[in-house]
Amino acid sequence: MPRAEVGTPKYLANKMKSKGLQRLRWYCQVCEKQCRDENGFKCHAASESHLRQMLVVGEHAGKHIANFSAEFQSTFVKLLSRRFGTNRVRANTVYQEYIADKEHLHMNSTRWVTLTEFVKHLGRSGVARVDETEKGLYIAWIDNSPKALAKAEANMKKERLTTSDEQRERQLIADQIERAKAEVPEAGPSSVPAEGLKRDETSEKVVLSFTPKLVAPSSESSSGGLKLNPLKPSINPLKANPLKRPNPLKAAAPAANGTSHNDKKRSAPSMTAAERLIVEEQERKRRKMEREVLA
Repeated sequence: MPRAEVGTPKYLANKMKSKGLQRLRWYCQVCEKQCRDENGFKCHAASESHLRQMLVVGEHAGKHIANFSAEFQSTFVKLLSRRFGTNRVRANTVYQEYIADKEHLHMNSTRWVTLTEFVKHLGRSGVARVDETEKGLYIAWIDNSPKALAKAEANMKKERLTTSDEQRERQLIADQIERAKAEVPEAGPSSVPAEGLKRDETSEKVVLSFTPKLVAPSSESSSGGLKLNPLKPSINPLKANPLKRPNPLKAAAPAANGTSHNDKKRSAPSMTAAERLIVEEQERKRRKMEREVLA
C-alpha cells in the first residue's frame, strides 16, 4: 500500500497517531520510520524499500554502526554540556531530555545496548565523571576546552599568589622535616634509651618551708648587721588606745614596790618575739581577770 500523500486526510491521521514517543524496538533507524505496533514493524521489515536499504548497509555494517554511535555520543554530550554544564545530574534525566526530540538518533542503531553501558563508556573515555548510587547513575561533564584549562590555570596562579607567607613558611619547614627524616637512617627501638624522671636515693631530700623565721631584734648576723623582726608591730594598739581607763590597782602596785611594770620590762633581758607575745598574752589575761573582779 503506497504512502499517503502530503495534505490528505490519511496523512494527517497518521501524523496525529504518531504524536509523542513510540516504542524504541519498533523504530527502523535505517529507513528512519517509527512503527506503532509489532505487526506494523513486521510488515515494514518485509517491505521492498527496507530490504534495499539493508542490502546497502550490510556491505559496510561496521562503518554505519560506528557513524551512528559517534553521532549519538556527540549529540548526547552536547546536550549534557549546554543544558547542565559541569553539574552532577542523573544520567536518565539527560536521556529523557535527549529522546524528547522525535527526530533524535535512537540508541538501537548504536553499539550500546543499554544506557548504563553508554554512561560507563563516557566515564572510561574521560568525557564525564560517573558515580553509581542507590538512586542510579550520576554523571557530570568534564570541560576540557582550552578556554576552561586556561581559566583553571589562572585560578591556580591566583590561589598561589594569595597564599600567605606564614603558610609558605610552614610548608617549607614541613618539607625540611620530611627531607631530614629521609636522610637519617631509621634506628631500631632498642637503640633509643628510655628517658624519664628518676630519683636518686643517695641525694638529700629538699624540704620547702613557707613559715617566716622569727629572729630576735638584738641578735647580730655573722656579717655584723642587725636583723629586724618582721612580726614586731610598729605601734601597740593597746597602748595607743585613748579610751582605755587607768587601772587603780595596777597604778598603786608600782608605788608600793617602788618600781613600775615598764621598768621591769626595760630591766629584763632582751626576749625573742615569741616570748614577748607569750608575756603580752599573759598580761592581757591578767588584766581581764582584774576587770572581772572589780566588776
